[in-house]
Amino acid sequence: MNRLTRHAARFLGAAAAVGLVLSAALPASAQQRSAIRDTEIETIIHEWSAPVFAGMGLEPSEVEILLINDADLNAFATRGRIMGLNTGLILRTNSPNELLGVIAHEAGHIRNRHTLRDGAQDAGMQPMLMTMALGALAIAAGAPDAGAVLLGNSQYFGTLSALRYMTHQEGEADNTGARALEAAGESGRGLVSFFENFRSQEVFSDARRYPYFRSHPLSSQRIENLRRFVAEQSNYDRRDSPERMAQHALVLAKIHAFMDDPNQTLRDYPENDVTLPARYARAIAWYRDGQTERALSAIDVLLGEQPENPYFWELKGQILFEEGRPEEAIGAHQRSVELLPDAPLLRINLGHALIETRDPARLQAAVDHLKRATALEKDNSMGWRLLAQAYDSQGKEGEARLASAEMYFAVGAERQATQFALRARDMLEPGTSAWTRAMDIVFASGATQQDVDDLDRRNEGRRSAIIPAGG
Repeated sequence: MNRLTRHAARFLGAAAAVGLVLSAALPASAQQRSAIRDTEIETIIHEWSAPVFAGMGLEPSEVEILLINDADLNAFATRGRIMGLNTGLILRTNSPNELLGVIAHEAGHIRNRHTLRDGAQDAGMQPMLMTMALGALAIAAGAPDAGAVLLGNSQYFGTLSALRYMTHQEGEADNTGARALEAAGESGRGLVSFFENFRSQEVFSDARRYPYFRSHPLSSQRIENLRRFVAEQSNYDRRDSPERMAQHALVLAKIHAFMDDPNQTLRDYPENDVTLPARYARAIAWYRDGQTERALSAIDVLLGEQPENPYFWELKGQILFEEGRPEEAIGAHQRSVELLPDAPLLRINLGHALIETRDPARLQAAVDHLKRATALEKDNSMGWRLLAQAYDSQGKEGEARLASAEMYFAVGAERQATQFALRARDMLEPGTSAWTRAMDIVFASGATQQDVDDLDRRNEGRRSAIIPAGG
């Protein structure tokens, strides 16, 4: 995954999209449910998932995987080829294969065009309405008691139908995911073991059941059907490589370090644990705990071992930046960009640091990095917001308004996008690419040429009323 699309931004809501956390910068206060961004984790998950998506006939670059900051065990797939993975679910996987199995299952819903919530709701609505209609007919026919029973049970019958519909979809997604895992040379064993770990969920009420298993009904029969199916596949006995196991441990450590209380992280990863994930987690915990120099020293040790690791440089730059030392942060962020030039979030970090130095001589470099980032990720609202800030500091009001229009357009705030695009149009040279883009946003946001013409006439009328005759 390398972008948050406009469709996904609409799904999450403008507030969550504008508040995206950049890269490693997951603050201690980020406890609200929202999409979070981390280039390292996104890259690892996408590298694992791409062959599986391709194995089921999906274009990997078109599947959006959103990381959701939520401790609940949950995942979802919805319209627009969007998949969400809660951090709580990732942390409850015991192996890379388990996580990949869940991803394959959710991709199965996408491949089969399941719209879980809407589909289940529609499936339940028809029998419920039919039962209500029968009840009304019974009352009209002179059998009020029978009619009352039917009306009273209409929701019950609707719920049963919805559950049957959802169970059918789950079985289809299981099989589609398992076939794709096989096609990608992966085992389906992880998906079975993940479900097996939560077999007891089927006996709980909705109030006690994990959200994932409320929307993904689990049963012993379903697990056994899946187990028999994947056991027949040629890659069933394939195991995760040591490299992938190390990546999984690092992902878990990084999520824990950014999401848990720093003291909890330091207890979970004590100093006698000298593995890379543990040392990485402690560096993040010290940074979040305000022990800046200790954190920087720990990162420098990691960089001494892996000087070409862009994510260690990114973290160092982030710590320096958040400590109010943007001048020092620039070098670290610059190095991360040199090592990973096509990662838009890293360029946004660098652009932000350049802006915060308040040095006019650095503004053009900031603009260049932010333009490259937003070209790579056209719907990155933070990139557009910072670009608007940089242009405004340069006195380029038209470009600044256009960047603001792009930001609102990215999150689906069409009214604000249109307003800023129209302001940009009046400040930009007609016929230029920027002017044309402003008009594209106006029309894409729902305005018509007639709306624009009416607005121009109103504006002209106001100008005529202000300017005296002969003036």
